[in-house]
Amino acid sequence: MKQKGHRIRSVDPGSIAEELELEAGDRLLTINGHEIEDIFDYEYYVGSESMVMLVEKADGDLWELEIENDYQDIGLNFENGLMSDYRSCSNQCIFCFIDQMPPGMRETLYFKDDDSRLSYLQGNYVTLTNMKEHDIQRIIDFKLAPINISVHTTNPELRCTMLHNRFAGRSLKMIDRLYEAGIPMNGQIVLCRGINDGAELDRTIRDLVRYIPCMQSVSVVPVGLTKYRDGLYPLEAFDRDSAKAAIRLIEEWQGRLYARYGIHFIHASDEFYILAEQEMPEEERYDGYPQLENGVGMLRLLDTEVTEALHAIDDGSEMVKGVEAEEEELSLANGLLAYPHMKKHIEKIRERYPQKTVHLYAIRNDFFGTAITVAGLVTGQDIKKQLAGQKLGSRLLLPACMFRNGEEVFLDDVSRQEIEIALQVPVNIVKSSGQDLVNAILSADVADVVVHGEYELRDEY
Repeated sequence: MKQKGHRIRSVDPGSIAEELELEAGDRLLTINGHEIEDIFDYEYYVGSESMVMLVEKADGDLWELEIENDYQDIGLNFENGLMSDYRSCSNQCIFCFIDQMPPGMRETLYFKDDDSRLSYLQGNYVTLTNMKEHDIQRIIDFKLAPINISVHTTNPELRCTMLHNRFAGRSLKMIDRLYEAGIPMNGQIVLCRGINDGAELDRTIRDLVRYIPCMQSVSVVPVGLTKYRDGLYPLEAFDRDSAKAAIRLIEEWQGRLYARYGIHFIHASDEFYILAEQEMPEEERYDGYPQLENGVGMLRLLDTEVTEALHAIDDGSEMVKGVEAEEEELSLANGLLAYPHMKKHIEKIRERYPQKTVHLYAIRNDFFGTAITVAGLVTGQDIKKQLAGQKLGSRLLLPACMFRNGEEVFLDDVSRQEIEIALQVPVNIVKSSGQDLVNAILSADVADVVVHGEYELRDEY
């Protein structure tokens, strides 16, 4: 029989909850007499001036606590981060990356989530197909935002085909409900060549424009195709000409929309520009980078941050923990996609600090297939094989996005320690900003970071 309430995993030191002597193992039952459905309910009731909380202690005692929290978080962490079961995806998208995973990997990697709560909490994109009126109304009532929506196409029939869900077209009407309630949104389009590009992409952009300003931005990313596609829908990768065509359409819309609304709204991912062999747009075109997590503007932002970090050091306003850069030979591994751009940044850093010799390696993705070029999908086994016998120097730098969030292991369960043992070199994990990159190269003392989060891989660098 399922126990009532939500079991507390931990209590933050120095928090209101600690002062009230709440402990791991206690169970939250109600707030202000309301049972807590999930994290939305909890945050809504906790975000108040005061409340009455009913807690069942580990020994079975019931405590009724009157709490004056003055809109502060009280410091409780629950065993289930969502305080309810995760909602799985009800679609069979023709482009789904999880369907293209090889067999034999950890079970959690095959779970498809499509949960609006993760959209709010973690920035995940949701298709809206498994949402009911109750879910939409709670988003509106609790003013949860932004909600990130996997649109893909606004053609109802085509959306049903792409998501392989007969309700996929009808669920687009939920965007109208969110718009009417003034809920901020972001959109995403996974572009499939010959399916939702060209005239269909033009239609989708035209339809989404009417949701401005609630719809704040829309990203367009090319479909990712691994070598594990036997029996799946036949899809074709974008090449130079088709990528150029997509960019041309998007940039035409950007010009019109900026003139009318003062934002560019629709953005092509960095991968499109690399495929098209075109320069990244200037920084102003990214509208403050609202779509970084979808790989939109990462390379432009990195260029800006590296330049600013070096200028700050030259001006004396920024030092790397007060440590002067010493003579050193080191290495950095990356995905194929960003290799040319990273090479440019390394050369810029070495111009200022010639005492640093940096070997830069592009890791070919043999695990998923060479069509996958982002750093966030590089595996440990490919790193071990391709860097064996290479000049690595005193340490190897790897971007944090190569590791599973919250862990020091790659997508294939190879650990950082295994890499260190196999290659006989210390591995430093580096965050994604240009400042972090400069700091990591100049000083080993600041290279390592703790990788936070729990829900999704991010394609950075």
